Order: sequence, then C-alpha cells, then structure tokens
Amino acid sequence: MAVAALTALARRYALARQLVDAPGERRSHVVATPRGGGVAIVAVVLPAMAWLGLSADAHAPILLAAACGLALVAAIGWLDDHRPLSPLLRLGVHIVAAALLAVAVAWSGAPAWWVLVVFALSLGLINVWNFMDGINGIASIQAVLVAIACLCLGARGDVALLSGLLAACCIGFLPFNFPSARIFLGDVGSGALGYIVACLIALAPVADPVAALPWLLPLSAFLIDAALTLLSRIIRRERWWTPHVQHMYQRCVQAGHSHAAVAGGYAVWTLISILFAVWVAGAPRPVIIGAFATWYLLGVAIWLNFRIRHVRRMRSS
Repeated sequence: MAVAALTALARRYALARQLVDAPGERRSHVVATPRGGGVAIVAVVLPAMAWLGLSADAHAPILLAAACGLALVAAIGWLDDHRPLSPLLRLGVHIVAAALLAVAVAWSGAPAWWVLVVFALSLGLINVWNFMDGINGIASIQAVLVAIACLCLGARGDVALLSGLLAACCIGFLPFNFPSARIFLGDVGSGALGYIVACLIALAPVADPVAALPWLLPLSAFLIDAALTLLSRIIRRERWWTPHVQHMYQRCVQAGHSHAAVAGGYAVWTLISILFAVWVAGAPRPVIIGAFATWYLLGVAIWLNFRIRHVRRMRSS
C-alpha cells in the first residue's frame, strides 16, 4: 500500500516537472510516459534496510553499508532522471556503492573470493537492471522472482525479511507499470533494484564458490541478454553506453510481441531456473557445476539462435 501511494505521488511529481520519456527510435514504448516511479520502492526499502542494519547482529555491517550504497545509487539515478549526467560520473558513484558493500562483506569475515564476487556483481547488476528496464514490467517482475528465489534457496532472518520486502514493494509498483505503463521506474528505480538484488546475494549463506552457483541461476535471463548484447555492440564498435533497442527482449517487441508476452516469457525462464536452482543446491559439487554450465550455455544458445534469425529477417526485408 505504501509503495502504491508513493508511486501515485511520484507520477504527479513527474508530470508536474515534465519528467517524461518520449517515444523514439531508441525506445520500446509508443506513448509519452513519466519516469522516476522507482523512487517509491527506494523510499520504503532504504529505511527498512537501515533499520535492519541497526537491529541486526551478524549482518549489521553489510546491511548498513548496503543502505549507504543504495542511497548513493538511488540519488545519482534520481538526478539523472531530472537531467542527463555523465556516464563516467554515474559509473564512479556505482563503483563507490559496490565497494561499500564489498568492504562490509570483507569486514564480516567473508573470504576474498566472495568479496570480489560481491563487488563485481553489485557493479554489474546496477547496470544490468538499468539496461533491461526497457519494456513494461520486466525489471520489477524479475526482481520479485529473484527475491522469491532467495527465499527458496535458504534466506533466513534479516535476509528473508529484506527479500520479502523487495518482492512486496515491486508488486505494489507493478499496477502502475504493467501490463500498460502509467509511469516508468526511471534510473532511480532500475539501478536501485539491481543493487538491492546484489545485496540479497551478498548476504547468501554460501560456503564456497560452487555453493554460490545456484544463487546465480535466477539471474540468467538478465545476465545473458545484457552481457551478450553489450559484447555484440562492443565488437561492432558502437557507442555501447548509449540507449538502444538491441536486447533480445526489445527485438521481440519489435517483432510484434506485446510487452506482457515478452515479460511473461522471461518470467517463465526465471521460474524454471528457480526450480532448477533449488533442485541442484544440495547436489554434489560436480552436479552443481555441470548444471550451472548447462543452464547458461542453453541460454546463450537461445540468444544466439534468436539473434541469427533476427539478422536473417532484417536482411531479407
């Protein structure tokens, strides 16, 4: 309820300040739509995260650092929603936020390999969620599913509370953004969702690199599409940091599929990946490694097959 009410207020504010995304060749929507609705999610999750950090014992340093990092990511996104900022400035703030979380994880006694994973994942997911927030509902739905995955994979205590809160906040926002959009998350929301997801994984009860692999399976839809699209743009020497409509989910919309159908397809993949992750989580180490590699290779194969077919269609037309 709180997120829904705050989203309605954010929409009124965006319209009053003319914070509107207009349709264009680098957009997947056809109606001018206000942006910045994700501030409602941040306004609920941020104080809750800080409160959990102050009241927790084992996870206190991580939660407090995460609250500070989330404030930085949301603030730079909020400013960018009002006027475009330098990509380097945004990246610098994201690096600081990722470093805060990684240092807190190190302070809590985690091994060096997990600290490096947390830093890379935090920095990556902030931008992945921003890249993948291009059609109605997809970013929020994926955040809900990842939060559910954390609960299914063994999140307990403060981590379970934060996971449930993230899911509830995104569900409160979704009626404003799906199936039709009355407001977008904006950079303030998409970057924040990616960072919160990274925080949940940073708090995962993993003992070694192999045990961490199942936690990465529910991220596969976004990681594969974002990584391969970015790589293809770099190979073609394009300005990869600029807005575009070359992700697989955007190409699907261009092919005539509705936003709801495409977001639903990605959701089905992630739901299956959650079931797969729960199934392999307690398996022997070789099984976990093989299952992880197989799942990601399958996703890459689907992406490549779609891209090849798309290029052929473009050439024939």
